[in-house]
Amino acid sequence: MFRLENATIAYNGTKVLENVSLRIRKGERVALVGRSGAGKSTLLKLLFAQRRVDTAIIPQELGLVRPLSLFHNVYMGRLNANPTWYNLINLIRPRRREVETVRQVAERLELHQDKLFTPVGQLSGGQQQRTAVARAIHQNGRAVLGDEPVSSVDGRQSRIVLENINAAHDTVVLTMHDVDLAIAYTNRIVGVQNGQIVFDESTADLSAHDLEFLYH
Repeated sequence: MFRLENATIAYNGTKVLENVSLRIRKGERVALVGRSGAGKSTLLKLLFAQRRVDTAIIPQELGLVRPLSLFHNVYMGRLNANPTWYNLINLIRPRRREVETVRQVAERLELHQDKLFTPVGQLSGGQQQRTAVARAIHQNGRAVLGDEPVSSVDGRQSRIVLENINAAHDTVVLTMHDVDLAIAYTNRIVGVQNGQIVFDESTADLSAHDLEFLYH
C-alpha cells in the first residue's frame, strides 16, 4: 500500500530523513519507534502523501475544530462521502442516523453520549485525542496513519484505542514511544534513528530490550 525509495527530506538545510526506503503491504500493522526528533513524524507524512484518498490520519496536533462539538468533529471524517447540502444540514441540525453512527464509534472509545454535543475545546486532552481517533475510524479508510495516537490517555484506554484502530482498518502505521504497546498491537517494528531506518523486524519473539539501542 505504501512505498518509499531512497527518500530524503531536509528542512532549512538540515536533513530529517536520508535515503529512506520502506514498503508496507496491505494488512500489516507497523509501529515506527525511536527517539523524539528521529524523523518518525516526517516519515508518516510522506506515507500519507501517497494515499490521501483512502487513508485516515491521526495527527499529533489532532486537527480538531475546538468550537465544534465532539459529534461534528467525528462527523467531519466523512465529509467527502456526502454532498455539501447534506453536510450543511448536519452542521445545523444533525440527522438521527448520523448521530447514532457517530455515537457508536465514540462509545467504543469511552466517549459517552453526554459528551457528544460538548465543544471539543471543553474536553480533556485524553478525550480530545480519542475524538481524533474516532474521526479517523469514522472515515472508514482502507488504512490509518497515527502520530502518537495514545500519548494523552492512560494505559487501559491506550489498549482500548489501539484495539479499535486495529479492528477498523486493514493496514495500520503508528508512531509510538511505548515499545511494549507497539510490540503488543503491531506485527512489525520499524526503528528510526537520526533520520534513517536502522531496524525492521517482525514483533514475533521481540522484546522491549531489543529496541533499547534506539533510545541511546
